[in-house]
Amino acid sequence: MINFTLKQLRYFEALARHGHFGNAADICAISQPALSAQIAALEAALGQQLFERGARQIRLTAFGEKFGLRASIILREAEALADMARGAGNTALDRLRIGVIPTIAPYLLPSIIGHITAANPEIDLMVRETMTQKLIEELSEGKLDCAIVALPVSEPSLTEVALFEEAMVLVRPPQDADRPVPDMDTLSQMKLLLLEEGHCFRDQALSFCSMRNALPREGLDGSSLSTLVQMVGAGIGVTLIPEMAIPVETRSATVSIAALGAPHPKRTVGMIWRKTSALTPQLEEIADLVREAAAAHPAFSKP
Repeated sequence: MINFTLKQLRYFEALARHGHFGNAADICAISQPALSAQIAALEAALGQQLFERGARQIRLTAFGEKFGLRASIILREAEALADMARGAGNTALDRLRIGVIPTIAPYLLPSIIGHITAANPEIDLMVRETMTQKLIEELSEGKLDCAIVALPVSEPSLTEVALFEEAMVLVRPPQDADRPVPDMDTLSQMKLLLLEEGHCFRDQALSFCSMRNALPREGLDGSSLSTLVQMVGAGIGVTLIPEMAIPVETRSATVSIAALGAPHPKRTVGMIWRKTSALTPQLEEIADLVREAAAAHPAFSKP
């Protein structure tokens, strides 16, 4: 009888995904020699080589590719069993793995964590910040329980729950504070600073400005909203940021903020999770806590 463990399958999956022993070991929080030993033990148990080990690259063998498809199913089912146990009896969550996109995490996450831990003092909370597509992948793979993103994501396998809407605001140099706020047509002709490819907020900004098919413009992309706001403060151009970012981003940059006119650009923030998740009742409660956290945020809790 061939014997291997779920832990070995997780190590296999990490190495298959990253193609590098060091990176996979970091993800799995073990040493590289320990990971190598576990992979070797798995191959010995199977009597088959799973990886081709080159000087600079690790790739799956033909058998490894077939094995990976089945291993993924086993790991997802194991996560589903764990979720079922955690969700049994609609008890309070003891662990929550939550993902958040970068244009929400720095501004709302402290309040979210505070509300969740106040309602669930014993919860083991793990947070993952990355872009939407990666969060969707990790949700589908059972690596996350839920994620806070901009809606819609339009994934048939995921439940989407809208939490709140927020406006996009215009950030421009301080000397422009008394000038008329540009309309959509004017804004589309200005030097608009954008987040780099992969951020959903970039796509939303381009869509509002009717620039979805715009060609990349050298030097006008940033990796974070903080970078974009600092660039505006340096006089390089203008940008759009979500309303929740105003208190943080205007502390360290001399810029002016303006509300845009009709059609009033905005985004819907929501929470997503697997439709098959046994934790759905608890995740609905978490969604309510996130709504409360947003309502308490300085950008939204106006007198």
